[in-house]
Amino acid sequence: MTEKKRIALVAHDNCKADLIEWVKLNWQRLSQHELTTTGTTGKLIEAAIGENAGISAGLRKLKSGPLGGDQQLGALISEEKIDAIFFFWDPMHAQPHDVDVKALLRIGVLYNVITACNRATADLVISSPYFSGGYERRRPDFAAYLNREIL
Repeated sequence: MTEKKRIALVAHDNCKADLIEWVKLNWQRLSQHELTTTGTTGKLIEAAIGENAGISAGLRKLKSGPLGGDQQLGALISEEKIDAIFFFWDPMHAQPHDVDVKALLRIGVLYNVITACNRATADLVISSPYFSGGYERRRPDFAAYLNREIL
């Protein structure tokens, strides 16, 4: 993983304000990296940061999570095009796309992607020396699974 990380920013509706506040506080660090968001979250980040920060040029917006954005992000993870996920999810409310959320979190863990699901973890991740420097993430070895005997 290079010094320039490929970062995903995602938040459920009840957590969007918290993620937006966190992004504003950490904008200088985040702006040094490639950012991908799900659709609604990306629009809110653009509105909160403003055009002056040049965010539109460096922010890749996928579809809204329930409309396929979570699955698009999962595909990027499986293609090893995402290094870290900051996903502020709501543990108190069932989501209409809960299966997509579970699949996204599962694929992130499977591919050993840095995953911060709340503000405290996000603060620790972004303040780590590994965040601004290089980090050698262990790549999973799926050879045993891919070469398994199927009866």
